[in-house]
Amino acid sequence: MAEQLKIKLSIANRVYPLTINPSQEEGLRKAAKNIEAMITQFEQSYSVRDKQDVLAMCALQLASQTEQKTIDKENVNEHVEEKLNALNNLLQEHLNL
Repeated sequence: MAEQLKIKLSIANRVYPLTINPSQEEGLRKAAKNIEAMITQFEQSYSVRDKQDVLAMCALQLASQTEQKTIDKENVNEHVEEKLNALNNLLQEHLNL
């Protein structure tokens, strides 16, 4: 089993010690940095000072981005499937001639 790595991430002026796989470190550090940037943006743009409110707004934004990517991917998959079916029908027509 891979050796675990102990790191500390700071989010909203709190330190969170984590034990992770080394392959997760870069993603977690980038995520924490993005959350910190979002917190700063919300605090400046909306004059929100309550960290819980700011963190809830960050969570909502991140969750909505994830959901939108899922919806977009489903739409692309449907579009690709329609195109493949149309191409398959064309090939079948030409093979039957």
